[in-house]
Amino acid sequence: MSDEPSLQIRQPVTLMPGEDWRRRYAFGVAFTDALVLVWTVFGVQIAWLGLYHQASVDPTRADTAVSYTVISLALIVGWMLSLAVFGTRAHRIIGAGGSEYKYVIDASVRLFGVVGILALLLKLDLARGYVLIAFPLGTILLVVSRWLWRQWLGAHREGGRYSAKVLLVGSEQSAAHIANELARQPKAGYRVIAACVPLSSNSTLAGTAVPIIGGVDKILPAMARTGADTVMITSADELSPERVRQLSWELEPGRYHLVVAPSLSGIGGPRIHTRPLVGLPLVHVEAPRYDGSKLYAKRAFDVLLAMLLLIFASPVLAVTAVAVKATSKGPVFYRQERIGKNGAAFHMLKFRSMRVGADDELARLLADQGTSDRPLFKVRHDPRVTRVGAVIRKYSIDELPQLLNVLKGDMSLVGPRPQRAGERALYDNRAERRLLVQPGMTGLWQVSGRSALSWDDAIRLDLYYVENWSLTGDILILFRTIRAVIAPDGTAF
Repeated sequence: MSDEPSLQIRQPVTLMPGEDWRRRYAFGVAFTDALVLVWTVFGVQIAWLGLYHQASVDPTRADTAVSYTVISLALIVGWMLSLAVFGTRAHRIIGAGGSEYKYVIDASVRLFGVVGILALLLKLDLARGYVLIAFPLGTILLVVSRWLWRQWLGAHREGGRYSAKVLLVGSEQSAAHIANELARQPKAGYRVIAACVPLSSNSTLAGTAVPIIGGVDKILPAMARTGADTVMITSADELSPERVRQLSWELEPGRYHLVVAPSLSGIGGPRIHTRPLVGLPLVHVEAPRYDGSKLYAKRAFDVLLAMLLLIFASPVLAVTAVAVKATSKGPVFYRQERIGKNGAAFHMLKFRSMRVGADDELARLLADQGTSDRPLFKVRHDPRVTRVGAVIRKYSIDELPQLLNVLKGDMSLVGPRPQRAGERALYDNRAERRLLVQPGMTGLWQVSGRSALSWDDAIRLDLYYVENWSLTGDILILFRTIRAVIAPDGTAF
């Protein structure tokens, strides 16, 4: 008798308690959304107007007034409906990326517009302060609440829980590539548990521990055997369009999912647009642009924020300057030539954190460490660092003078880290694309592991930033930078 698992998996299956985590997660998020809105809307009402204030509908008739308590209840219900209608709790957007926050803000702004239109049509005289405080405050707190949920979910996903269990289907090379990409981001919520590839003699995908359990004609038995709930097709050559359509019919709706992963990587969501056309799900990929209004907005943002940071950080700058001068011989500031946008050289400014003449020792230290041939000239346990230098490096205080480079236009607040000419000399064609944008004080790889990352990981993150940069992305990186500075993990050296 054959040991092959039965293909009949379409019969209704009763979910065990805790199995459908998506539903429970959405319920928990909805509950905290309601708490946030009740606290915000009623809090603003009580603080601004009191509990028993009324809004006038017809100024000539007192009996047409509406209690603000009723208005607040209606606003909360409408806000919750708006969050539900715009899919802010859909499992496809939770846990990773900025779509969830965007949807929350979009739902809130649209509700604000609806309230304004209704107030105008019904001639409802709403207190401006009540509206102008409740909406922005409620939106901010909703985003904070979602962020806290995301931290909780991300911690569980790193442990392998609350994630889709993925069966990869396609060529061995494409499946290995997707497996490695998903393994880098466990918080995205896809845990690869097996693969089906054609005509392979290997037991696992190259460079991974993902087992190969059959060919592409054994997808349903493989799902039954492994408990996978998501099929991810990594290449199309092995499966005909008719077979993919049939597979979508065979998977039980709501319990099993089909995902098609195109042969694209390192491309952010804003550049990708799906356009179904005559039955073909066409994916449009926009070319990255480094000019226009976005560039001017980024420059204006850099100048404004750099000026504010210099003002607020002036006490720290003064104390650091005194500490550097008093504890070691040499100048307070350290100027070094770095390579900026389009290969132009400039002098980057830092607080001096090493002894005088440290640059003359770099080649020997890199050779001793065995990293002189890599474009990241970083020395572990660097003996040249002073006692004060170790402290200001740990908390990135030594980087603060670069705000002057930002104001001058040599650097941006966010971008690829500017490197030395010697490091650039080791670039390949791929790494040269780092120079298409302004270098930054902080960047994607700095908040993703800093100096603990390999050059391959660092260049991958830098190139992702270069190809997909946006002002919203810069703001998110700055927030992550603040967290990294407040709670350093020891990866800066």
